[in-house]
Amino acid sequence: MSKHVTGDCFITYPDQDQVLENVLENVLTFLKSRRDRNAVALVCKSWYRTEAYTRSEIFIGNCYAVAPQRLIQRFTNVRSVTIKGKPRFADFSLVPLDWGAHFTPWVVTMVTAYRALEKIHLKRMSVTDDDLTMVARSFPSFKELVLICCDGFSTGGIATVVSGCRGLRVLELIEDEVSDDNVDWISCFPVDNPTKLECLSFDCVESAINFESLEKLVARSPMLKKLRLNRYVTIGQLYRLITLAPQLTHLGTGSYSPVEQQENDNSRVSDYVSAFAACKSIVCISGFREIAPEYLPAIVPVCANLTSLNLSYANINAEQLKPVIRHCHKLQVFWALDSIGDEGLQAVAATCKDLRELRVFPIDAAENGEGPVSETGLLAISVGCRKLQSVLYFCQQMTNAAVIAMSKNCPDLVVFRLCIIGRFRPDHVTGEPMDEGFGAIVKNCKKLTRLAVSGLLTDRAFSYIGQYGKLVRTLSVAFAGDSDFGLKYVLEGCTNLQKLEIRDSPFGDLGLWSGLHRFYNMRFVWLSSCRVSQEGCLDVARQLPRLVVEVFRRDEDEGGERSDYVDTLYMYRSLNGPRADAPSFVKIL
Repeated sequence: MSKHVTGDCFITYPDQDQVLENVLENVLTFLKSRRDRNAVALVCKSWYRTEAYTRSEIFIGNCYAVAPQRLIQRFTNVRSVTIKGKPRFADFSLVPLDWGAHFTPWVVTMVTAYRALEKIHLKRMSVTDDDLTMVARSFPSFKELVLICCDGFSTGGIATVVSGCRGLRVLELIEDEVSDDNVDWISCFPVDNPTKLECLSFDCVESAINFESLEKLVARSPMLKKLRLNRYVTIGQLYRLITLAPQLTHLGTGSYSPVEQQENDNSRVSDYVSAFAACKSIVCISGFREIAPEYLPAIVPVCANLTSLNLSYANINAEQLKPVIRHCHKLQVFWALDSIGDEGLQAVAATCKDLRELRVFPIDAAENGEGPVSETGLLAISVGCRKLQSVLYFCQQMTNAAVIAMSKNCPDLVVFRLCIIGRFRPDHVTGEPMDEGFGAIVKNCKKLTRLAVSGLLTDRAFSYIGQYGKLVRTLSVAFAGDSDFGLKYVLEGCTNLQKLEIRDSPFGDLGLWSGLHRFYNMRFVWLSSCRVSQEGCLDVARQLPRLVVEVFRRDEDEGGERSDYVDTLYMYRSLNGPRADAPSFVKIL
């Protein structure tokens, strides 16, 4: 404090630093971006302290990058926590289930420091029922639980959360492995009338639910906007739910087939048409597990307002898609199986001029055959959907010409992931490598931040990526590559690269060593089934002691002889050093 004398009185003023901190604190409440806040924290010690005090939302991109204790020491007023665990390749079964990423140390630490915690978002984490019990009992203001690709918990754990968190507004279970212990968790929701529930998603729960309790819950939840059902909710039951909740904006349909209808349910297709017509607020529809295609046109009344349509579980063809998609003029997000074929994609391109995101998944990932979608469908999309920003496209054949056309027609692409199923497949028309196609993507799409490449690629393709992919933050490579020079081009040229994941590619120690100057600034590097030796990995660990280097060793190759290469290399930056919970098959160098 500073003092100023006026007559016989002393007037005391706050220190200038305190005034500045108070002003900064008010300003930072309007700063939401994590990157902006991280930059602010680097200005000086005073800004560092103020930024930490005012941050209410925490994002941990790797659960082993920082210790829970370190988190609570720096950030004291957190209300929302997002944590990611296993590497993304865990989605492709390349990471064993018992690899780690346990939520337990996090929740044990947070209960002592974050009594005001309201939201927990976890992705690819191992979560136990005890963890969920601790959440339910420790955070009186808890409102939101989102678990994506998590495992280790059961329906009993879910029951604990829904019964203990009386202010729960969001419960999202997405692609989780949930054990069934015969607990009627739906009936455990408080019987408050009305509830505060806004979102309920449980399409991944592989067990029957108490429909009578679900129906009552939906009826007393006037704020419910998002509802995603599992396959045990029949189409007849779906009809009863949507008539109770015309305010829904997002609907996951569960089983969309009359085969499992109750015997006393005599509803017809026309009934579902009228039910959907009453749901004037729906903008997103997903689900359609066990679909009866003849019921698909029932959603036509809401198609005019749809911005998102997810058919990634619906095994339908182009003729079944056309009567629906031709009404979806506002569609911005479309996911589907490749069973719709090139003809189905042409129908999408003809109608959905505002499309921003397209994902096409394989219904059969076999490497032989031509496949139902090809360069024809991709070319049609690029011509018809010029506003496209994100593409994930699985196919079995592709041409450079189609990829080049997409780069020119859709210059606003931020994400481009082309997965050519099979090993080292060239342009199927010319027989040339796919170098020029992917080169055009990085040259012409100036906003590109995420890229996945596959097919027959030489060092030229990777030189293009290194030269032009200056904004690329995530690069995925599968069954592609020529020599270590390709990896060298990427690691030296892609200055913003944060995440690098490579599988089944001919990159070795020389390529790995070319990134020694970059690894401290990256979130992680993952190489599996490449030509990286344990000695090469050990050399990286020696030169970069603050980098955690984990290896899974392959004892024998396909010929039955011992291989000199590690099966998997996973490297990541960490403030804590090596983790203490590594399983026996993981060696930390």
